[in-house]
Amino acid sequence: MKNYILTLGLILPTVLFGQIDRSIRPEAAPAPTINIKNSEVFTTANGITVILSENHRLPRVSFNLSMGASPKVEGDKAGLSGVAGSLILSGTENRSKDELDNAIDYMGASLRASSTNVSMSCLTKHMDKGLGLMSDVVMNANFPQSEVDRIISQNEDNLLATKSQEAEMSGNARAVANFPSTHPYGEVMTQESLDKIDRASIVQYFKRTFTPNGSYLVVVGDITLKQTKIAVEKNFGSWSGGAVYKAELVGANSVKGNRVIFVNKAGADQSVISITYPLDIKPSNEDYLKLKVLDGILGGGVFGNRLMQNLREDKGYTYGCRSRASVDNYGSTFSAGGNFRNDVTDSAIVEILMELDRITLGLVEDEELSMTKSSMAGSFARSLEQPSTVARFALNIIRNELPKDYYQTYLKQLEAVTKEDILMVAQKYMTGSNCNIVVVGNEEVIDRITKFDSDGKIEKLDAFGNEASEKMEADISADQLLEKYSTMMAVGSIGKALKKKLKSVKTHKTIIEMKIPQAPGPVLSTTIWTAKGAEGSKMEMMGMTIQKSHFDGKQGGSGGQGGAKVMTEEEIVEKKKSYGLIPEMNYAESGMDYELTGIEIYDGKPCYVLKLTESKKVTFEYFDKETFQKTASVMMAATEQGMQEVTYTYADYKEYGGFLFPDTINLFVSGMQLSGKVKSREINVKVDLNEFK
Repeated sequence: MKNYILTLGLILPTVLFGQIDRSIRPEAAPAPTINIKNSEVFTTANGITVILSENHRLPRVSFNLSMGASPKVEGDKAGLSGVAGSLILSGTENRSKDELDNAIDYMGASLRASSTNVSMSCLTKHMDKGLGLMSDVVMNANFPQSEVDRIISQNEDNLLATKSQEAEMSGNARAVANFPSTHPYGEVMTQESLDKIDRASIVQYFKRTFTPNGSYLVVVGDITLKQTKIAVEKNFGSWSGGAVYKAELVGANSVKGNRVIFVNKAGADQSVISITYPLDIKPSNEDYLKLKVLDGILGGGVFGNRLMQNLREDKGYTYGCRSRASVDNYGSTFSAGGNFRNDVTDSAIVEILMELDRITLGLVEDEELSMTKSSMAGSFARSLEQPSTVARFALNIIRNELPKDYYQTYLKQLEAVTKEDILMVAQKYMTGSNCNIVVVGNEEVIDRITKFDSDGKIEKLDAFGNEASEKMEADISADQLLEKYSTMMAVGSIGKALKKKLKSVKTHKTIIEMKIPQAPGPVLSTTIWTAKGAEGSKMEMMGMTIQKSHFDGKQGGSGGQGGAKVMTEEEIVEKKKSYGLIPEMNYAESGMDYELTGIEIYDGKPCYVLKLTESKKVTFEYFDKETFQKTASVMMAATEQGMQEVTYTYADYKEYGGFLFPDTINLFVSGMQLSGKVKSREINVKVDLNEFK
């Protein structure tokens, strides 16, 4: 009976009042005012603004301490803040790093830090112990020299990896394009600036930045106002420091006409395009929400945005093209772009610029406005499910000087945004004719992009945003380079003496210990070579074989966690092109396709660049112009998963059995870094290829 009554309740309105006309969009209900409970806010005697959002559903509590200092210009020590942030949890005057880590792990808590923030989350019953650890870090971080050395070494690896990461290269170019070097957002860490960072400068940065005056402590979870006041006073009441650092920052770079910036990524099969420029807007500006809606329609929102529909769905130029209006109090920017095939680099730029102009020429469609606002409303509603959201809202209101009811009325403000508002902010903030057009890619696209520069000139930058040095013509031939390299490897032996020396070597075995940040243990890489043309390699971690391969001079294969694979005929042919203890000596005889492309600056030094071309991969090898030592090898190979890039760097050459070999070998692949040191290198020892099958 209940179901029958319910069915009648659904049918009767239609019978009595006529059929629904589904061609007419029903009027949306008015956006509601969100009933968000105000956070409790108070200020301590030493200047900490505490924001409390109580939530007693779970027995957990979190404390998030953010500094109130404005960003700092770091000058010749660019990157200092990032290095300091990585070291804050490296120990205190009372506890070593291991003691901190063990105490946190024992409680099942989390303790995190950055250049301007320290946060702790734990079960309510562990709050006192957790806060004791957190306050010890905030007030007594001591930056041990051993940890400083470790983090600086890690950053050196990161800088090397940047040269193989197009996204990092593009980000550095965008930074210097949009902001001057005298603005914090226009600074980029380089090896030169990293060399100037030491423990003293790190300690000075920490003391200058981490001060209670002007800081914000956001408290969320199973705790009352009374308990919060007691806990904050007990743990942070004695914290002292200087006045909060505030600086008047210089403005962003002005952009007049379109400016093309190119960053060379040798061998790249795609271009990373970013069309970007500064925005004159802060979060407190009345245009902010309208601009975010505009950005959602253009390229920052749902899949149906204009850039995605044009460049992916219609043109098929890319898997994704997005935009982002990044707005903050110290420097705001707009960027649009993505990754595109080399052959459509210029066409993609044309379409992006066209979309930037098109949105300023007329009203947007009702459907795209409605879709974007619905998506933003949904994201806002989902954010309210997180207990930390209310406290974050309160912090934003204070920091960004927003109206107190900003978030309570957010949905009403969003619903009130009209097509006319979108056109107004588009004409105010969007442009396709005053942009920095940043392209990271292969030099073959230069002729395609020069036409977009208003002055017909291209600025060439290196991976770190510095002016790129022009490639120089080589003063020797490729064969002369390989001869000099072989002589260097054989410690001066040349001609017949070199050949005799090589004949005396029957086997060569190397074991390298490679460390991966945050991995449970090192990776052991073992390689063997025999004069009969056999080679074997394997990688192991904690006693488990990750990968192995073998080649007996005629055939071979590989195995590991991904299963076994037999070498194809094509792979065998390519393998035979690189044989011998010093493979470079045999390139001319083996059929390797090689050419000397010139001299480039690599890692601050002029290097000869040798390009090797094989069926499915291209490799660029860098040889120091003065010593002829190989310093790096960058390989780009076509795989089933797409183009994969692998970079090796070589350093610390030492003599083994009358030959020079590098003792430091670092590997960068798929965003992962492996820092390697040779554990042993032996010549003419017994080896067994079966270990690698």
